[in-house]
Amino acid sequence: MSTLVESKTIKVLIVEDYKLTRVGLRCALNDYEDIEVISEAESAEEAFELMEKQKPDVVIMDLGLPYMNGLEATIKLKETYDDIKVIVLTSHDRDEEVIAALGAGATGYCLKDIDPDTLADVIRSVKRGACWIDSNVCMIALKLFPKPENTQLIYKQENQDNKGHLTEREQEVLKLLVKGKSNTEIAKELIVSVHTAKAHVCSILQKLCVDDRVQAAVKAIKEGLVKM
Repeated sequence: MSTLVESKTIKVLIVEDYKLTRVGLRCALNDYEDIEVISEAESAEEAFELMEKQKPDVVIMDLGLPYMNGLEATIKLKETYDDIKVIVLTSHDRDEEVIAALGAGATGYCLKDIDPDTLADVIRSVKRGACWIDSNVCMIALKLFPKPENTQLIYKQENQDNKGHLTEREQEVLKLLVKGKSNTEIAKELIVSVHTAKAHVCSILQKLCVDDRVQAAVKAIKEGLVKM
């Protein structure tokens, strides 16, 4: 179990039509002191009924729901509850579904073989405002963006106006962001504290003039800021 503990319990609603999956998620997540599964729904319609009463912080959403699917449900949730954080948890890894989910307003996209500790960290991250994409699908989605024609020219221009100039360490962190790594995973790989990893990420977002990790990864690929 992860040792990272938030001061406030994060309330989670699970929307999944398979009971065995719901039970497994509840048991796994309730092992963490800072995360509480407050309710479960087997359809989008049931989830909407629970939202006003339960007021969750994070919704874990399956895509393959009966009647109204997970993408439609995410759009409707975000229209009604703008502050709610939606994490798509699915077995689908097609690039069009990743793009559609993010476009619908999801702030996390995880495959169902995700480790419980990692899922717990994803929940904490999106609750704080971050966006997280499973590394197994992140690169697939980023392939949809065209590569720049002259990466050397772009890189020189970035350096000249000092606005995207990253330190060597920040370039290492950005490369891991492109791979979809969380702050915890970055900290482990670079052998630094999670606090230090988070500070590097914040600095990168500021220097690249972007709002979140996904935008930073997209800009890095489009403008050739990292070599994979």
